Amino acid sequence: MDKKAISELLEQKHHELFEWLEKEPAEKWMSGPEGKWTVGQHVQHLLNSLQLLNHAMSFPSFLLKYKYGVANRPLRSYEDVAKRYEEKLAANLERAQKFNQKLKIPSNTKKESIITSLKIQNKKLQHKTLKWKDKNLDNLILPHPLMGKMPVRELVMWTAHHTEHHLHSLKNKY
Repeated sequence: MDKKAISELLEQKHHELFEWLEKEPAEKWMSGPEGKWTVGQHVQHLLNSLQLLNHAMSFPSFLLKYKYGVANRPLRSYEDVAKRYEEKLAANLERAQKFNQKLKIPSNTKKESIITSLKIQNKKLQHKTLKWKDKNLDNLILPHPLMGKMPVRELVMWTAHHTEHHLHSLKNKY
């Protein structure tokens, strides 16, 4: 998937999330099914994820190469990245829950700020993706807590799927 298509996909997936959030009553922000995250926690989690990736992509490429290395396999398609994530998540559900258990419930007063920050981080990621060299997107790798080391292009594609994954959960369970 080329950079422009990835950027457009990020925009589309986040736009769908923002539309859904606009239609939801404010009371739902701090509620969720028994034993599950609140709506606010889902959005905070997505924001945290974007911030981490944007931060990592702010470092010079030579530092990323030195710290994490380079890809040693061909790139996966968006569909393959999404499928692999869903498989890894299903096989490691307990580990994923433990990884995210400390996420605090954001208050209603922080709702607009968190959503605005998510919009900004999404735009930053789109911009960085378009500005990065294809060679670096394809060859430089970064660690993912569940999927292991991945080429940056795959991580950016995963981010679009990650947003879709959480929106799907919100639509079906909240």
